[in-house]
Amino acid sequence: MSLSVDLPVDKPRLAVVFGGRSSEHGVSCLTAREVIAAIDSERYDVRPIGITRDGAWVHETAQWPDLAAGELPEVRNDSPAFSWEELRELDAVFPLLHGPWGEDGTIQGLFEMADVHYVGAGVLASAVGMDKPFTKTVFSAAGLPQIPYVTVLPWEWKGDRDRVEARIRALGLPVFVKPARAGSSSGVTMVETWDELDGAINKARDFDPKVMVEAGAKGKRELECAVMQQSDGKPIASVVGEITVAADSAHEFYDFEAKYLDGTSLNVVPADIPETLRERIRTYAVQAFEAIGCEGLARVDFFLTDDGLVINEINTMPGFTPYSMFPVLWEKSGVPYPVLVDQLIQLALRRDTGLR
Repeated sequence: MSLSVDLPVDKPRLAVVFGGRSSEHGVSCLTAREVIAAIDSERYDVRPIGITRDGAWVHETAQWPDLAAGELPEVRNDSPAFSWEELRELDAVFPLLHGPWGEDGTIQGLFEMADVHYVGAGVLASAVGMDKPFTKTVFSAAGLPQIPYVTVLPWEWKGDRDRVEARIRALGLPVFVKPARAGSSSGVTMVETWDELDGAINKARDFDPKVMVEAGAKGKRELECAVMQQSDGKPIASVVGEITVAADSAHEFYDFEAKYLDGTSLNVVPADIPETLRERIRTYAVQAFEAIGCEGLARVDFFLTDDGLVINEINTMPGFTPYSMFPVLWEKSGVPYPVLVDQLIQLALRRDTGLR
């Protein structure tokens, strides 16, 4: 598959923005290191821009040669400052920010106001995709099957707790307690007894005051499908993959450590599932992409349960680390990593800024 197009300028000035204020700062840095290494410096004038944990914008290198095993990098505070005037000098931005203040529409709004091209979803799709309960609302309207859930707002947990707990208990055990607007399984807890609920919600609220509680699915398999737009704007789906955690692992589910730190997760691509199920997942993935008005790219996650297939969530800025499913899915679909990165940049350069 090829999306080769002519670049609008001889050597576009491309900023790769990473780091940020969210709990996924280190994952974003890992993603940036891989993406920058894959970009053809003969075609693009690449400018790595880091955002520190405190929110300062700096000129970075995205190189961390001395990382210990299991250690995540971070943007250096002593790097030269990036000035806002430089933003308008850019031809495009590749934002590799995961979580709040980056994947949630905030930085996309900044790029729109600066009239700068950028990779990935726009303001609305980014915001909806980041907020899991709102994503579920949109998916429900689109007729996509989902797991039952309860949203817990800060004032409800404090002022109407009995009613909220009754709704959660109606889901049955186990339940998964999640921050409503975080990724990489940050702050997620599997609750197996009701006396664990309070601690799980407090843990999730360390990441987000808004919490979502989902029913636990029996016989759950985690399946994923990547979506990317073609040059004509039409989204297409990749092959389907499966995430598994090693049988001898200490992890009860696919959590942050299993994803990024200890290598106990495994990408199985293509997934060992029937062809009819594979095509249904690919169809649902494109429907989910279109339902939130997504652009550029996304990874759509599913659970195959004893009761059937359900959609879990959509990720509008998936990781590009060596463990990340998104590039692996496209590699197995015939799009090598450097080509994938280049196609996403070209899509951004061709896409209009502003209302579209």
